[in-house]
Amino acid sequence: MRASPCCLADGMQRTYTVKAIGTVSCSRSEPVDDDWDSETTEILLDAAVLGANASSGLADFSHIEVIYVFDRVDDDAIVSDARRPRGNPDWPVVGILAQRGKNRPNRIGATICEVVTVNGGSIVVKGLDAIDGPPVIDIKPVMSGFLPRTDVVEPTWAKEIMEGYW
Repeated sequence: MRASPCCLADGMQRTYTVKAIGTVSCSRSEPVDDDWDSETTEILLDAAVLGANASSGLADFSHIEVIYVFDRVDDDAIVSDARRPRGNPDWPVVGILAQRGKNRPNRIGATICEVVTVNGGSIVVKGLDAIDGPPVIDIKPVMSGFLPRTDVVEPTWAKEIMEGYW
């Protein structure tokens, strides 16, 4: 994965290198935006990056958050301003940071998904909205203490976009 610059408050840029820790393996090859709960996905961990016990204890959690890269999004498809979600004319023009689309400036996806099994270098999950092949850059257990402590508020269009997503 290539390094990307980051602007600091003083205007200087800093570059970070992120190393993939695994790969998504599933039957879905096209980024169709709906029905992700029907997909069971295996995350294959990279033994050259992680130790043999890196996933130890993960099976004790019901859910994990998987952070991965939308590695097939072309540079010319990146949105860094505002657009209508999914191009739907019934929804408002909102900034890319108010959306979860794949055409983000750094192409990073994050999904909370259900743990099915953990077996050393293999983690099987349900509901990961990633196609076959993208690099996984991190996995975190979902802990109730990190979930929102107040009610989640969202606009109507955001609820509508999720009606068939899972």
